[in-house]
Amino acid sequence: MPRKARILLANMPHHIVQRGHNREPVFLADEDYQYYRDNLFEWKEKLDIRLYAWCLMTNHVHLLVEPGDRPETVSLLMKRLAGRQAAYVNKLEGRRGSLWEGRFKASVVQAESYFLACCRYIELNPVRAGMVRGPRQYKWSSYRARIGVEKGLELDGHEELRRLGRNGEQGVAAYKEFIKAGVPADELAFLSEAWSRNQLTGNRRFVDEIERRVGLRIEHRRPGRPRVGDE
Repeated sequence: MPRKARILLANMPHHIVQRGHNREPVFLADEDYQYYRDNLFEWKEKLDIRLYAWCLMTNHVHLLVEPGDRPETVSLLMKRLAGRQAAYVNKLEGRRGSLWEGRFKASVVQAESYFLACCRYIELNPVRAGMVRGPRQYKWSSYRARIGVEKGLELDGHEELRRLGRNGEQGVAAYKEFIKAGVPADELAFLSEAWSRNQLTGNRRFVDEIERRVGLRIEHRRPGRPRVGDE
């Protein structure tokens, strides 16, 4: 069966996921996480990619990024990150071979409906995995920087985040409440299916619009609850 086409589009958010080879651990020590994180911030600047959310789990990574006018920079970013991490780990462990699955997953996100939902999905990964009780306790995600308790790892701004409050303090308080509500089960299933199948994270009108733009039929998900803006 041919692989499903992966869609990358200019000036739109993308939920990116890359897993370790055979789902084996990629990060074993703090230094491993830090090396990947430092490369992420270095290369997103070099490639002029906006970084909205990130989370490094033991055997996979989640990113919410937006390329500029050149959507291929997303592939370049993932190539640089994967290559550097593989070289780093192989040298450290005196090994050879693949560290990652061959292809990363990508889902273009309808910002006005699902941007905040994707941020929450990504930053609550460690909580769902039972690694921590709350996202603030996990230091390898964007949540601590987003709420202002970790400096030097600033995220790019987005209109959907600015809508949460008239100022930074109000926006942070609103985002904390949004996170505290957790990810509803149907939203969790919808977002997970979108990235795992390289589909679009959006409502039916959004899917139709993107299909017209790229000239491809993009298989949509099974019918479920009406998404935001479907009705």
